[in-house]
Amino acid sequence: MDKQITLNIFGLNLAARYVYVLIAAIICIPADLLGLPHIFSPAVALFTGLVFALVFPMPYPRFNKKASKYLLQASVVGLGFGMNVNESLKSGAEGMMFTIISVFAVMTFGIMFGYWMHINRKTAYLISSGTAICGGSAIAAVGPVVKASDQEMAVSLGVIFMLNAIALFIFPPMGKLFGMSQEQFGTWAAIAIHDTSSVVGAGAAYGQEALKIATLVKLTRALWIIPLALITMVLFRDKTARISIPWFIFMFIGAMLVNTYCNLPAQISEMLVYVAYKGLVLTLFFIGAGLSIKAIKAVGIRPLALAILLWIIIGVSSFFVITTTM
Repeated sequence: MDKQITLNIFGLNLAARYVYVLIAAIICIPADLLGLPHIFSPAVALFTGLVFALVFPMPYPRFNKKASKYLLQASVVGLGFGMNVNESLKSGAEGMMFTIISVFAVMTFGIMFGYWMHINRKTAYLISSGTAICGGSAIAAVGPVVKASDQEMAVSLGVIFMLNAIALFIFPPMGKLFGMSQEQFGTWAAIAIHDTSSVVGAGAAYGQEALKIATLVKLTRALWIIPLALITMVLFRDKTARISIPWFIFMFIGAMLVNTYCNLPAQISEMLVYVAYKGLVLTLFFIGAGLSIKAIKAVGIRPLALAILLWIIIGVSSFFVITTTM
């Protein structure tokens, strides 16, 4: 009996390796350039990853974790080669003001609601940080500063991940339902969705202009990791903590500058952007496939309620402000 169980586990692990590699390979195929059917959109890639995580054990956990992080950063930098600095700053100016207001509002509400709901102080602070700025990246940056435990990190990341996955599926249809313009949707997605991957994925699903604005506003928002970490050191009285600086954002700005002022041939910039988009789709599969059932089970009702409450506040308020002022 034990031998049979061992064989079944071995067979499942072997199948997981083949399926994982096969899906990744299919995503990388330039189907549209070869005249083949286009199968994987950002949302489909994430959904495929989620299904994979529910059916198979993760065959390459270390690779998947590192690849999802660094491939996302490289893809974001690549998207910069398709943007013009002057046009991007002009279109994203209003979004930057929304970003400043939303960061302060979400952090304030999150800390207050966390206290009233009797949620662990560090968990509430991490969830608020992830909602206010850029999801898992903000939590990963602030976590060491507050000296969060593995349990507190797992709960916070699990909550944010679930809402990110939902956002990628529901935001584009909602934008179309309410007739949002490309500029409006890009700004809304950047403010109301947590992680950069889901923001860029939702923007790409809505349109090319929405993708550009969503990426610019989101990365502007992500820069708030640095002042937030400094403020956190004061609040939690830990001046020895290290701050994780999102250097890839500055590389993204550099890519925009190169594309704007260095007269890159159109074929090169288009190819870089295409490869970056493919990298983004592959990243979303990796993120979905890296789903931890254990982490999701660890999420309690109150932390999830706090995250949903903050999400509704930022999503609804930003929607009305954007649709009435832009």
